[in-house]
Amino acid sequence: MQTPFLHLCKTFTVSPLLPHSNNLSFGFHNAPIYNFRRANDVDGRKVVAQSSKSNDGNNRPAGNKGKMTLKGNKENIWSVDNEMAEKEKRKVKPKGRRRGKRLGGGGRKGRVLVSGTMLIEIETVLQTQEPVIKPIWRTFASSVSGIWKGVGAVFSPITAEMEPIEIGKKNENLYDCYTLSRIEAVPFFSGGSSEIQRRVNWVTLNPHGEFFQSVESKDEILVDQSGVDSRLPKFESFDLKASDVMEEDSMVDEPGLVYFEDGSYSRGPVIIPVGEMSESNYYLTPTFKFEQCLVKGCHKRLRVVHTIEFANGGADIQIMRVGVYEEQWVSPSNYEEQSENDAPLELKPFSQRKRTQPSELTGSWKVFEVSATPIYGEEDKFEQPGENTPVVYLCTEVLKRRNLPETSVSFREEEMIDMQDVSVMWLPGGVTAYVDVKKDGVLCVGVGWYSDEGINLVMERDYGLDGNLKEVRSKSEVKRRWTEEPK
Repeated sequence: MQTPFLHLCKTFTVSPLLPHSNNLSFGFHNAPIYNFRRANDVDGRKVVAQSSKSNDGNNRPAGNKGKMTLKGNKENIWSVDNEMAEKEKRKVKPKGRRRGKRLGGGGRKGRVLVSGTMLIEIETVLQTQEPVIKPIWRTFASSVSGIWKGVGAVFSPITAEMEPIEIGKKNENLYDCYTLSRIEAVPFFSGGSSEIQRRVNWVTLNPHGEFFQSVESKDEILVDQSGVDSRLPKFESFDLKASDVMEEDSMVDEPGLVYFEDGSYSRGPVIIPVGEMSESNYYLTPTFKFEQCLVKGCHKRLRVVHTIEFANGGADIQIMRVGVYEEQWVSPSNYEEQSENDAPLELKPFSQRKRTQPSELTGSWKVFEVSATPIYGEEDKFEQPGENTPVVYLCTEVLKRRNLPETSVSFREEEMIDMQDVSVMWLPGGVTAYVDVKKDGVLCVGVGWYSDEGINLVMERDYGLDGNLKEVRSKSEVKRRWTEEPK
C-alpha cells in the first residue's frame, strides 16, 4: 500500500531581489479552491490558488553557482555582541497588524492554524560562537537504531488542517496512523563505515477527523483514561509487523545529512537547482524531501517531512506534503522478537492533541544553538559539493525574545488577507512547521517541538540564493518563567 499523493500544495513565488538574472529569489504563491490576492501589490509578489500536478522531473542538481563563507568566522567579543543586541532592541518596530477575522463557530473558534513568522530579537549574548567537535557517525547510528513505535498524520500545507492519510475499505477517510520502525546499523562495505537501514510498517485508523474540531459538534464523545477517543483502536490491537510497509530506505554519512550527538538530524539536498530556464530544461521540476528529526530525552523523537517541488529554475516553490511522526524507543533492533515490544504505546494520535498557539511561544527564551555550516572550496564552483565538503560545527548561547507575528490568520478567512507572510503551521502536539523566505532571500525550512515544561526544540535548514545549503541549526530553547528581570 503506497502513501497517497495529496492534491494540495502551497507555492511560493517572488520577483528577484537582486539585479542579477541568474540568481534565485524565493518567495510565496498558493493552492486550490481558495484565491487570495494582495490589496496593495507593492513588490510584485502575488498569491494564487492552484492544484498540484504530477511530474516526472529529473532530480539531478544543477551546477553550483556560488561560494559559501563561514558564518561567525570572525573575531567575536561578548561586549560588542551585547552592544549590537542592545541597539537592535532600541530600534522602533512597526506595530503588529491583525488581518482577517477568526472563525465564527465550531471547535476551531479562536484557534490559529497558520500565521506569519514570529518576530525574534536577541536580548543578550551569553556565549559567543565557539567551535564544536563534529559528532561521530557511530555514535549517531547507535542513537537512532532500535525498534520505535509511533503515530503519524498528514497536514494540508495551505490550511494546516489534518488531511486524510488513506481511503479505508468502506471508502471512508482515515486521518491517523500507527507506525512500527525497525532501524539498524549494518556494515557498509564501500568505506568501512556503517549504513543505517530503516523499515517502517504502518496501519491507518480514525475516520472521525480531528477530535478538537468535532467534539463541540457531537452530543457526547467517550474518552478513555488517557483522554483518547474510545472509538479508536489501540496500537496493540494491530499486528504491525505483518502490516503494509510505508517506507524502506537507508542512510549513510552522505552530503546533505547533518546530524547531532543526541540522534537529531536534518536531511535534504546539498543543492537546489536554480537559475534561468532554457529550452532544454524548462520541463524539469525536481522534488525533494526535507526530513528533520528532533529528540527529547533520548527515547522520544519527532520527525517532520516536507516534500517540496522546485519549478521554473527554482523560482516557484510548491509545498506538496507535510508529514509528522512522533515515535518512542521500545528496544534494541536485535530484540525485535522479545516480549519488551509488547509495552503499550504512550503516545496519543495527533487527532487527539491540542494545538500550541503563538501566544504560548512569546516571551524571553534562553537558547542554546549548535550550527553546522558547509565550507565550499574553489572546486565546488564547477562541481557538485560532495563528501569532501567539510562541515564546521559552532555553538552559541543567547537570550532571545519572541513576539507575535505581524499577521495571525485563521483558516477560511472571508476578508482579503496578505498571504505572503503566512508561513508557520501550528500543528497538534506542540509542533510547528514552516517554510519561510527571509528578507535577504534565504530559504528556511524549519520545525519546532514545544512541551508544557517550557522547552522548545527547533531544527532549521537554510539555503542561499545560489541554491546551496547554507546552514543547519539545532536549538534547545528554555522559557524564562520569571516576570521580572533578575537582580
